[in-house]
Amino acid sequence: MPADGLPAQLQVFERGWLSANNILFTGREQTALVDTGYVTHSKQTVALIESALAGRPLDLLLNTHLHSDHCGGNAALQRRYPTVRSLIPPGEAASVRRWDEDALSFRPTGQCCDRFRFDGLLEPGRQMQLGEVAWEIHAAKGHDPHSIILFEPASKTLISADALWENGFGVVFPELLGEASFEEVAATLDLIEALGPLRVIPGHGSVFHDAPGALRKARSRLDGFARDPVKHARHALKVLLKFKLLELQAIGQAEWSAWLAQTPYFERIRARFFDALTLNELTSGVLDELVAVGAASVEGPKILNR
Repeated sequence: MPADGLPAQLQVFERGWLSANNILFTGREQTALVDTGYVTHSKQTVALIESALAGRPLDLLLNTHLHSDHCGGNAALQRRYPTVRSLIPPGEAASVRRWDEDALSFRPTGQCCDRFRFDGLLEPGRQMQLGEVAWEIHAAKGHDPHSIILFEPASKTLISADALWENGFGVVFPELLGEASFEEVAATLDLIEALGPLRVIPGHGSVFHDAPGALRKARSRLDGFARDPVKHARHALKVLLKFKLLELQAIGQAEWSAWLAQTPYFERIRARFFDALTLNELTSGVLDELVAVGAASVEGPKILNR
C-alpha cells in the first residue's frame, strides 16, 4: 500500500473546482475511472488518462453523480475508448437515455455537457471490483438525490464525491427548489461516520485523513444552513456565478446579463428566497460579494474571474 494509505493501483488527479477530481484504477486485468470533470477540460482529461494508462484501454467509466463537473468528460472519453463500459447511479437513466438537459440540471444551471451513453447502473448495496479490490456502493442523497459514494473497507478509503469535503460539502440543490434535503445530507454524514474512513478522496480538493474533523465542520455548516435557508441560497448563487466565471474566465457585462436572464435556476432561487429583489439587484449584489473577496473583478465592460 502506498505511503499515503491509498489502495494500490489507484491514482488521484486533483483538478480544482471547475472539474471534479478524477480517480483512476489500473488493475492487472481492468482499468477504471471515477468521474471525468467538466466539458471544457475534456481534452486535458483525455490526455491525463492516456498518459497514465500508457497504451492500455480504459475498461470502465463510473460517475458518482451527474452534475456537469463530474460527467462532462464522459463523451470525450467514450470517443477515445469506444469499448469502455459506462456506469451511472440509478435514478437518472431515463433522463440520460432521452438526453433531457432540464432534468439533468445542465440547462437550468447554465452549464454544459456533451451527450454521453451509459451501459449499466451503480446499484447501492452492491460491490464492484476496482483495481484489485472490491468497493462498496452506497447511496449518498443530499447534494444530489441520486449520488453514490464508494468505500473500500480493507484500507478504509472513501470516494466521497460532493457528500463530504475537507471543509464542507456541495450545494444542496434540491433545497433550492423546495425539496427538503438537509436531513438527507445529515443522514449521509451519519453513514460516512459509521463507515469510519481513514482517508477520503473528495470530489474537489486534496485527499485528507481527518474524516472526524471534516464531519464536524460539515455538520456545523449544515446546522447553519438548516437554521437559515436563505444563507444557503445565497451561497448557492455565489457557487453558480463563480462556476461560470471559472468556465469563461472573462465575459462582457451585456453577455453576463443575458446569461443570467436565460438561466432558470437564478429566477427560481430569487422567487423562492429573495422575492423583494429584482433578479438584477440580487445577482449584482452577489457579484459584488465575489469582487469583495477577490474571487472576481469588474474592469470596464468585462467581468473577470480571479
